[in-house]
Amino acid sequence: MCLAIPGKILTIQEADSLMDRKGQVSFGGIVKEVQLGFVPEAHVGDYVNVHVGFALCVIDEIEAIETLRIYEKMNSLQKK
Repeated sequence: MCLAIPGKILTIQEADSLMDRKGQVSFGGIVKEVQLGFVPEAHVGDYVNVHVGFALCVIDEIEAIETLRIYEKMNSLQKK
C-alpha cells in the first residue's frame, strides 16, 4: 500500500517524451517538481495524487481538499 498526497498543478513543462513531462505542484503551499508522464490528461489547475514524485492520477478538487483536511486533522492529533 502507498500513500499518495493530493497537490494542485501550478505549471507544466511539456517534453518530447511523455515520461519527461514535469510540472510544479503545490502541496498546501509547498511547491515541488513532479513527474506528470502518467497523467497526460492533466492540466494546470488540476489536482493530482502524488507518490514519491510521480503523479498517479487526476482527482476531483473536492476530493483533494477533503483528503488534505483529513491529513491535517491526523497531524494535529499527533501533536497532542
